[in-house]
Amino acid sequence: MKCIVNGTVLLENGAFDNLAVVFDEKIEKICDAKRLDLSEYEVIDANGKFVSPGLLDMHIHGYLGFDVSDGNEDDIKKMAEGIVKNGVTAWCPTTMTVSKAEIEKAFDAVRTLKNSQEYYGARILGVNSEGPFINAAKKGAQAEEHILKPDADFVKKHKDIVKLFTVAPEVDGAKECIESVCKDTDVLISMGHTNATYEEARKGVESGVRHTTHLFNAMTPLSHRSPGAVGAALSCPDVSCELIADTFHVDKGLFGMVAKLKGDKLCLITDCVRAGGMPDGDYTLGGQPLKKEGIKCLMPDGTIAGSVLKLNEAVYNLWENSDLELYQAVKCASLNPAKALGEDDENGSIKEGKRADIIIADDKFNVLMTILGGEIRYKGE
Repeated sequence: MKCIVNGTVLLENGAFDNLAVVFDEKIEKICDAKRLDLSEYEVIDANGKFVSPGLLDMHIHGYLGFDVSDGNEDDIKKMAEGIVKNGVTAWCPTTMTVSKAEIEKAFDAVRTLKNSQEYYGARILGVNSEGPFINAAKKGAQAEEHILKPDADFVKKHKDIVKLFTVAPEVDGAKECIESVCKDTDVLISMGHTNATYEEARKGVESGVRHTTHLFNAMTPLSHRSPGAVGAALSCPDVSCELIADTFHVDKGLFGMVAKLKGDKLCLITDCVRAGGMPDGDYTLGGQPLKKEGIKCLMPDGTIAGSVLKLNEAVYNLWENSDLELYQAVKCASLNPAKALGEDDENGSIKEGKRADIIIADDKFNVLMTILGGEIRYKGE
């Protein structure tokens, strides 16, 4: 049995000093450290740092030169091992609008890894299928030639591995698809890459949409006479919203406003592509070229093509640029996405009975240690 002491523990309802977190594979006890006989435990000294729940990235395409849509099991493994160093203990490998054959190949690769006993990296919760059921008018960095009419049967065929998928609620066949998937599965339905009016987006919500793919990006904007998909996402209390908090996709001045409006429905994501963790230079996304320069990834025509954000950086950016306390910013990358995905029984917070997915981070939220299922999987210098 292990025990973390001498840290500021970030719980669901606040930040607390002088607590000890006792765990094996699951969290056994959270109590006053003075009440424990530490000689009975393998002690981990947090040295005054933050003790946080592991992070959950529900939208990440690639990292370290690899891309989920390539459908290569070894590459996805390497991604999973890499993001552990960023404090991510659970994730949804995310596909692009590529050919249906490539999408299914990627689904198969993720399915195999999720069910593997030898899998060692951040735990796979299921696939995030971003497309191909989107609007070409808001395709962003998605390949237009692979956009398809919404197909509920395709989603239901893969409901064992698809955790959430994106659809433009205004396109032909979307309403029927949303209603069918909502009726027959637990798959989370997200609106994104959409040219919907406010009214069309609200109708999507009425049909079963409960999530929003990277709020503000690749959707109709908020205007005082035309609230658009952004207005619908912000005003619907049952709809959770992803936010790429890299300060480039969305201006940092909006972080606090969105956090106040959405509360526990705000989910930080990275939308990271294969250029993440790599030097500046030329890369691809869904077979299309992009150039990485600092925090920016752009296609030749200037279209934004994903990010190179790390989820622990997103937490820090939100914390630094809002009125949120750190524990609240952390929830946006842990408990909130876990709730959106229906995974919060075991994930998303430091709580007795939940999985021992824990990280230790400094005051810039750099990750110093990652514990996954009770095992130390990463330890920084």
